[in-house]
Amino acid sequence: MFWGALTGMVLIALNLRGPIVAPSPILGILQDELGMSVQTSGLLTALPIACFGVVSFLALPLLRRGGPDQAIALCLAGILVGTLLRSSGGTGLALAGTVVIGASIAVGNVLVPVIIRRDFAPARVPLVTGVYTAAMNIGSMVTLILTAPLAQALGWRTAMVVWSALALAAALAWLSLVGWRVFLLGTQKEKDPAGNPAGSAGEAGGPAGTEADAAAQDTQPPAWRSAQAWILLIAFSGQAFSFYAVSTWLPTMLIDLLGLDTAGAGAGSSLFQGPALVGALAVPLLSRLLRIRTLLWLTCAAWAALPAGLLLAPAAWPIWVTLGGIAQGAGITVLLLILVRMGGSGRRAGQLSAMVQGGGYLVAATGPVVLGTLHDASGGWTLPLAVVGISIGALFVAGSAAAKTSDGARSPA
Repeated sequence: MFWGALTGMVLIALNLRGPIVAPSPILGILQDELGMSVQTSGLLTALPIACFGVVSFLALPLLRRGGPDQAIALCLAGILVGTLLRSSGGTGLALAGTVVIGASIAVGNVLVPVIIRRDFAPARVPLVTGVYTAAMNIGSMVTLILTAPLAQALGWRTAMVVWSALALAAALAWLSLVGWRVFLLGTQKEKDPAGNPAGSAGEAGGPAGTEADAAAQDTQPPAWRSAQAWILLIAFSGQAFSFYAVSTWLPTMLIDLLGLDTAGAGAGSSLFQGPALVGALAVPLLSRLLRIRTLLWLTCAAWAALPAGLLLAPAAWPIWVTLGGIAQGAGITVLLLILVRMGGSGRRAGQLSAMVQGGGYLVAATGPVVLGTLHDASGGWTLPLAVVGISIGALFVAGSAAAKTSDGARSPA
């Protein structure tokens, strides 16, 4: 059933960002309890981004060996094990658990678009993609809000372990959809999570397809030989670079440019994270009325308002930060929607997702370093914000080209 498959997507998405940000509110406690340096504690949030870039390419062997259903089950199992490992010992185990979490989430990042394309009808893909993106943001927001109070009440280890319940719930729900046999033996195009033959137009709304169509798709060249794949990689890099660079340095920008105190800057930064839900959910609704390329242009305009506004009219920073927050939620949703529509066969969709997201996150990992280096070199935020603007420009140019192809391939609702 459609709702069962959608629930599975939501539960998976809740686990694809929350475990990464869980240490952020209690880094001071972790430093005191485990004797971590500031640099080492920073690895608890930096390592997963690096894993996104490196491990994304390793998701393809899992896809070929056992199929996407088994790979997602392994992803959720890895998040569960990593969360328990991170809370079970000293600094070494905390970092090891973080790597396991990051690697597992990297697999999920790559394969969820493959499953969305496989199991949902084209008319439902924008809705499912938007809900999936929104659920990732909800997972991170809930984790950020509740981890510190839980740590104060129950201790930091228990507070971190609590979030393993989400991974367990998602794993149980997923295995109830695809079958426990999948976890052990894998499956290759037998059934979708709703129980319909893969590629059929069953109750879950799976896209119809013939064996001839699948054979034709399998003759497509590898994703790395596709110009459109490289264009989408550039667009994804622009989005991801901007997001991680701004997320890292926005509190410091607000302190330096506006004289806010630390608490005020932290609260101001929440305006960049929370409105992402609006952007993520607006894309599927507006996609019924507007072309994907038009949605991308609106997204880039809102994105560009953040660096331009902070430079030209900093007093109105709540407006610019909120617009940027809406844009970052809309941007990732638009790009994932394009990615899903470009997919092709299951094998090639996996290649495309790994290439675009793996390469994009490798670029994104440099964002905080590049902005920090430019700030130290220039003594201000004009040059760093200009670089963010250039990154958004790359998203606009490359994303427009990729969206044009997506609009051309769009199926009527």
